[in-house]
Amino acid sequence: MKKVKGLFLVLVVVALTACNSNDDGVQAGIEIPGITITDDIDCCSAEEALQVYRFLQTLKIVPELQTEVDGKYNVFAYTKTGDFHNGYNEVFFVATKKATGNYIKNFEISGLTPLMHMVKMDMYHSTPVGPETESFNDNYLAVQRTWVSFVMNTSDAGSWSLSYNALILGTKGGIDKREIVVNALPDGQAWVKSFKAGNDTYYLSLVNPSDFETGTNEIQAYISKKSAKATDPYQVATETFIVDIDPRMPDMGNHTSPNNTPLVKQEDGSYKGTINLTMTGLWRIHLTVKDEQGNVVAGDSELSSLYWDVTI
Repeated sequence: MKKVKGLFLVLVVVALTACNSNDDGVQAGIEIPGITITDDIDCCSAEEALQVYRFLQTLKIVPELQTEVDGKYNVFAYTKTGDFHNGYNEVFFVATKKATGNYIKNFEISGLTPLMHMVKMDMYHSTPVGPETESFNDNYLAVQRTWVSFVMNTSDAGSWSLSYNALILGTKGGIDKREIVVNALPDGQAWVKSFKAGNDTYYLSLVNPSDFETGTNEIQAYISKKSAKATDPYQVATETFIVDIDPRMPDMGNHTSPNNTPLVKQEDGSYKGTINLTMTGLWRIHLTVKDEQGNVVAGDSELSSLYWDVTI
């Protein structure tokens, strides 16, 4: 069903379908392409490696972000498509031992820093990022996840680079300002928008627009706060907001839909609500941002000028 909650549900399916400790294939020493399983406490068992391998088959590698650490380890980055686009992108990292190709359970990726160089003005700025990378659970220590939401795509006006630090079994490495391409969304689509509250600038990043289908959908977003220093990544805002949504179809007389609920803050820092999309086509999701007391801080009460555009 198209309404699955992104790659997290894929991961659950992989976990349920992957070989378990009672699987004869694993016990018999199943072969995983490019991986040699050895008795190494730092690396995955055959069962764990198979689960990780299967999960990575649902993603595509980002070759620009690959690096080698101390001649002993490789670090790879993955996204759903193998590249980046304007707006929210999940990023997954794995580290492997060069000698065996096996995945390393415990490693750290930190300091993820996207940087846009505005060529004509010779200025630099960053963009919203997720928290430090983290593994999914104890069964997936070999996969680290975070996200980046690009406020602009690569164009004649500017180019993007990305840096990160890696710590693998006590050995430091990483990449510095590696150039990447951020693709534009299809015409008419807009999945990240900014608003002002007081003297601060915030960014609303829509997480799951490609999963929407007709009917009721969960809608998820992050609100990030622009850093005082523009070149520092914009972290998830600590302030709490409420985001009212009003989906309309601009090509169909701006008709709306019933049974939508506001986006409210969750324990993980994201915002979740429900949106009802009654037919296929272009939907303009008008947004009204309120503070905890219910005061409007951004957007209008009707047909707000602050909106996402999504096509299903």
